[in-house]
Amino acid sequence: MKNLLKLTLLSSALLIVVGCSEDYLEKEPSEFLTQAQVSKAAENNPDVLAGTLAGIYSLQFESGSGGTGSHTDFGQKGYDIYGDMLSGDMALSVSSFGWYRADITEFQAPLDFLRNSNYQPWRYYYRIIRSANLVIDALGGNDAVPEVEENKYILGQTKAMRAHSYFYLTQYYQKEYDPNEEILPIYVAPEDENGPKVPASQIYDLIEKDLNDAITLLDGFGRAAKNEINVPVAKGILAYVLASKDTPEAWGQVKTLTDEVIAEGYPIMTESEVAPIDAAEVNLTRNDGTISGGGFNDLNTPGWMWGVDLTSDSGVGLVSWWGQMDFFSFSYAGYGDYKAMDSDLYDQMSDDDVRKRQFFSDPEGANYLQPWGKFYDPRRVPRGASRVVTNDLVYMRIAEMYLLNAEAAANLGMDADARMSLAALLDLRVDDTSYLDGLSGEALIDEIYLQTRLELWGEGKSYLALKRNKKTVVRGPNHLSFVGEPIPYNDERLTFEIPEAEILYNPAISTQND
Repeated sequence: MKNLLKLTLLSSALLIVVGCSEDYLEKEPSEFLTQAQVSKAAENNPDVLAGTLAGIYSLQFESGSGGTGSHTDFGQKGYDIYGDMLSGDMALSVSSFGWYRADITEFQAPLDFLRNSNYQPWRYYYRIIRSANLVIDALGGNDAVPEVEENKYILGQTKAMRAHSYFYLTQYYQKEYDPNEEILPIYVAPEDENGPKVPASQIYDLIEKDLNDAITLLDGFGRAAKNEINVPVAKGILAYVLASKDTPEAWGQVKTLTDEVIAEGYPIMTESEVAPIDAAEVNLTRNDGTISGGGFNDLNTPGWMWGVDLTSDSGVGLVSWWGQMDFFSFSYAGYGDYKAMDSDLYDQMSDDDVRKRQFFSDPEGANYLQPWGKFYDPRRVPRGASRVVTNDLVYMRIAEMYLLNAEAAANLGMDADARMSLAALLDLRVDDTSYLDGLSGEALIDEIYLQTRLELWGEGKSYLALKRNKKTVVRGPNHLSFVGEPIPYNDERLTFEIPEAEILYNPAISTQND
């Protein structure tokens, strides 16, 4: 991680130039490096491109990377919280400071293109795309295959990050996959700017090409750390992309891709890795030496495929995922903005489900269903032992691939295969999985959807599952608003508008998406 941070400093000037549309009005600002300078520097020093890629990775957890000073603006995990709340699976059960309440839980940001919370994801993902285009251009362009092995790996990772960003833009700014709907501008070169909206099919074609190119370019890549994208992670991202299309052909590809990732041998997180061993330990406010297991705070957990190792050098504090989620960090979650599992979802877990131990279980307590046993600083000091965050961030786990594999098989009518993949996970979560033998068709698909929500709660995947399964949100009683109101996946309240800044500064775009 320290090498990553050194390279990030090397590339910081490059990333400053890839902000909002106004930043592009001057083609070659004298105070920053230009694309020509990047390409020239890379000829003599390949570390320049490695540093720029490191800078792109750092944007995933950097405060303000969405262009605002909001305490919800801290990269990918910030938008994972957006999705988890919009899906209804994450409840804002107590709101003292107001973060997320009006904008996300009361849907003002998705409905109002003037709000910063609507603008943040647009700015963040396009910032990564602009940065990625600098690297891709310096390595020869979109169709290049570098001769130098190191450059091949840099290009593969960069294309995967560009694809990942375009995919999340499609999810947050289009109600559902419609290949003919014009939804986003597409930029594939550093000089591209102010483009018109293009059909979703064109965006998906680019995403899929980028990821397939990445899989080829990364063949043989032995990454130095899990923050880097390797072949299994690229295949995992592509599986999510294809699953969102919800077609038989796409599901067939998802099945193949997830089969391949599972064959890589990543182990599913065990019972002791998923939650504290003793349910009574979850409600303890301090670690008195008895708590063991759980935590979701260590990148070295074998079941984590992709994530980032945060250290004291990372510069992460209150404005972070941990600063919003964890009662045991210096956080809003400790001082009065409680994020909890939807109580109706919690009630669907069987009593023997080890994942019940991930949540504060006293229904009379104000902290009811906060993730005290899933996401916590292991020191377990209420509201944090330090203002510096060193707990790690997870972006992808192998459990996701088992669940996607089961979902793909069920959608293809391969019920036996679906049950097998689902049982591989659930055998580590509940005492008896024999009930799966009686499930088939839509009942089996529904069970996979439920288990996806339970297993991946708080990890940013519920929103994606909601949309591809075309489900309806119904909030439980521990939410502060819209309790019990059915909200379908394609409701306008669950999808963001094109932000005001884009409408004002891009003359090619003057209308919102449908």
